[in-house]
Amino acid sequence: MDFGFSEEQELLRKTARQFTDDEIIPHIAKWDTEGGFDPNLWKRLADMGFMGVCIPEEYGGSGMDYNSLAVLCEELERGDTAFRTAVSVHIGLNSMSLLQWGNEEQKQKYLVPQAKGEKIGAFGLTEPGAGSDVAAMSTTAVRDGDHYVLNGQKTWISLCDVADHFLVFAYTDKSKKHHGITAFIVERTMPGFSSKAIKGKYGIRAGNTGELFFEDVRVPAENRLGEEGEGFKIAMASLDNGRFTVAAGAVGLIQACLEASVKYCHERETFGKPIGRHQLVQQMIANMEAGYQMSRLLVYRAGELKNQGIRNTRETSLAKWQACDFANKAADDAFQIHGAYGYSDDYPVARFLRNSKAPVIYEGTREIHTVMQAEYVLGYREDKKLSKMLPAWTPDA
Repeated sequence: MDFGFSEEQELLRKTARQFTDDEIIPHIAKWDTEGGFDPNLWKRLADMGFMGVCIPEEYGGSGMDYNSLAVLCEELERGDTAFRTAVSVHIGLNSMSLLQWGNEEQKQKYLVPQAKGEKIGAFGLTEPGAGSDVAAMSTTAVRDGDHYVLNGQKTWISLCDVADHFLVFAYTDKSKKHHGITAFIVERTMPGFSSKAIKGKYGIRAGNTGELFFEDVRVPAENRLGEEGEGFKIAMASLDNGRFTVAAGAVGLIQACLEASVKYCHERETFGKPIGRHQLVQQMIANMEAGYQMSRLLVYRAGELKNQGIRNTRETSLAKWQACDFANKAADDAFQIHGAYGYSDDYPVARFLRNSKAPVIYEGTREIHTVMQAEYVLGYREDKKLSKMLPAWTPDA
């Protein structure tokens, strides 16, 4: 097993880190306070090739492997969770789902402009009464000739006011429960569609999050992704991709906590010596480092399975659960190391702590992932083969 990175991946890391240092970190405190970042950053992300990093070149992407996507997410979240979230949703939840499940016409119409960064994609699954319990959703899609008529509401949708295309899940036959859910590609410009941002969030304040509303939205049948009743399967496959990017981002947040804490440990003195000389502070630093290294190994293990085209639900679940928990603990320790100054906007650790909480909840709460892992070990759950897997990555792909 090779734990090293290719020259291409090292270049990507260097480029993404420079982008983060130059374009995000100097402005993020202001954007976090204002509740949104400079929209011109979308074009700069696209110009860097970040918007389609692991999408094949034939569909407008950079043709890199899935661990390259992890590298990008790690470096972006080192700057702020809002930027990793944007890439997670656009690539992990939407574009990779189109790559996996879309027909050629859908890929050309939607995936290609998204991979080029000309259009932005988002993902609509969660509802006010349906989070972990996906089958509790109430959004419906009724067939009417060569269209489906969508009615319902989604909530906690990242990029709600920014995205051009949404991958939306609705019931076409509620009597079939999970097997009656179908996926659709919805365009913002379709009559009856509207969105509204959620204000006053605890964390990830620079990111756009909100609600989607569907009032008799007529979606062409050609915009159905997969077959009727395949929506739940598509949603779960999408979450395998999204959770992978969330886990990778959490590694970047741990690194940001480490960097801020080490810097402060060398600056601050108590009882006549740098606080880094105190053993309980060292314990927190050591725990951050252990969490960083373990999380990174779990993420890249899942990424290598993706590269081979192997189902990775179990491995990705474990990486997402552990990396997000480690990041939340690292942020809490970084706050503690900074003492009273952790409460000040003069230092980034309060933002780290606020941002670290949401990933512990979304794309499968820690409790959901705990149950999943136990059921795998107990033999109650198994990785059933999907009808359509992500393509295995090769340098020529």
